Amino acid sequence: MSAVITIVGRPNVGKSMLFNTLTDTRDALVADLPGLTRDRQYGEISLQDITATLVDTGGMLGDEGELTELMDDQIMQAVEEADLLLFVVSAKDGLLGDDEAILNRIRSLGKPIWVLVNKSENKDPDMALADFYQLGIETMHAMSTAHRRGIAELKEKLTGFLKQQNKQSETTTDFGPGLAIIGRPNVGKSTLVNRLLGENRVLAYDLPGTTRDSIHLPLVWEDNRYTLIDTAGVRRRSKIGEGIEKFSIIKTIDAIKHAQVCLLLIDATESITDQDMHLIGLAVYHAKPVLLVINKWDHLSEDHKQQVKSRLNHKLQAFQWLPRVYTSALHGSGLRHVMERVALLLERANMELTANQLTNVLNEAYKAHQPPLVQGLSSQLKYAHPGGHHPMRIIIHGKRVDKLPDSYKRYLENTFRDAFDLKGIPLVLQFKAGRNPFADKTKKKSEFPSRRSNKHPK
Repeated sequence: MSAVITIVGRPNVGKSMLFNTLTDTRDALVADLPGLTRDRQYGEISLQDITATLVDTGGMLGDEGELTELMDDQIMQAVEEADLLLFVVSAKDGLLGDDEAILNRIRSLGKPIWVLVNKSENKDPDMALADFYQLGIETMHAMSTAHRRGIAELKEKLTGFLKQQNKQSETTTDFGPGLAIIGRPNVGKSTLVNRLLGENRVLAYDLPGTTRDSIHLPLVWEDNRYTLIDTAGVRRRSKIGEGIEKFSIIKTIDAIKHAQVCLLLIDATESITDQDMHLIGLAVYHAKPVLLVINKWDHLSEDHKQQVKSRLNHKLQAFQWLPRVYTSALHGSGLRHVMERVALLLERANMELTANQLTNVLNEAYKAHQPPLVQGLSSQLKYAHPGGHHPMRIIIHGKRVDKLPDSYKRYLENTFRDAFDLKGIPLVLQFKAGRNPFADKTKKKSEFPSRRSNKHPK
């Protein structure tokens, strides 16, 4: 899992400029005005091929009344989720009471804290740090983001920290293929994890948002090893407000990126929501096999079950290729079907298909249903071959393939899925047109008119 690094501090100490410098972007607003950043900004920092999520926060303890209180609450949520806190202070201002108050608040959470003494361009580094030793923080660093002084040394320190984080992450996540349990709050994710493990390893309360971080747990199921990733619940945007779920979605996205299979839990009593569709889109965007787990199924009457299935069919028209399993995590029913489907998804996602197999399916599909004519001409499909995994890619060669309508491309995709049982596997079809070897000669000839045409103009 990627580490999360959060930048905190008073207004106008240079947090946003540090964010832009470390992420090599201009995403955070930067100006010499206190309190300019009023919301969290997320970015990615990459050091020696190691990536981490960097969070820029608004200034704490400002003087904007209720807005400041709201911002402070939001910042504290980001602090709770962080693996490392970069506490930025100003050498120009020296140690202020607000700095000590902020440190006391974040220190109580037991997170690693580094004190970054910014705006120290006109001071000797030792002198810049002298005023802040009384804070009792072991790691301190003098720098100037505006003059890029001390930035290289800071990146070197961060690289060491991220490497150590990666080592710790590998010991907990390299047990087996990662299964990300994703979904909205209170749909039964933690209950499902506990049922699969056969013990209460994860908190499971009837309170939305109980799980605030992604938790990795080793699972052995019928001699197969897996790593369960229980994620924080993701609420729809209108319910997020300034609460903790807004930040927890980063952990969920990170879990999706690092998993081999995503299990999306849907509450059968509420049916599928737009937020569920959003999570499906995220998993497919990151080319992850997806299994829809319809939970709390045992609670429903037969009529209600038919209504839920009808609504699923309606909402999932673009994702009909996703397999579904109906379960009750609370009672433990359907778990064997879940793990059987997971094993099948892992097998199919890494299936090695040959050019001969793919071309045979392509030819049969073309014979059964040819593409429509465009300007009196038909597209011709010649052969297909594999183009890689995750996502599984099939490259199709032919003539006038750029004229193929989307409906025909979906037809081909469905045909390949049915032929090789690729339900739940993201599939990308890539089309390549044959090159005309005479195209360049014709072009060159047209660029130079004959002498006869010059001598005898019409």
